[in-house]
Amino acid sequence: MNHRALSIRPFIGAADFDTSRAFYLDLGFEESVLSPSMSRFRTGDFSFYLQNAFVKDWIDNTMVFLEVEDTQRFWEDLVKLDLPAKYQNVRLTPIRTEPWGRECFLHDPSGILWHFGEFFQHK
Repeated sequence: MNHRALSIRPFIGAADFDTSRAFYLDLGFEESVLSPSMSRFRTGDFSFYLQNAFVKDWIDNTMVFLEVEDTQRFWEDLVKLDLPAKYQNVRLTPIRTEPWGRECFLHDPSGILWHFGEFFQHK
């Protein structure tokens, strides 16, 4: 089956929609407001939908992986933002090296776990 896909856009929820919107703007995403209860956040060619919806089990089990070019540089920029000081419940976890690559972690204000990482090139 040939999907001929042009994009994939996950939907994520928010415990406090306005706080999450501010958080993602501070993180460097660009927002397009789609309705009073939904926005699309974009970085480059990639995006996701943020909804004004909170289902604890869903939020607690949501993870998003964003592949970045250089995990170390991304981590340094992320630390400079000092998001845990600005937003309640935000947590950073330093870079971890795995057999497949490197990644660092960020919990958003609602508890969604973001993985930011790069894959090792296998030759």
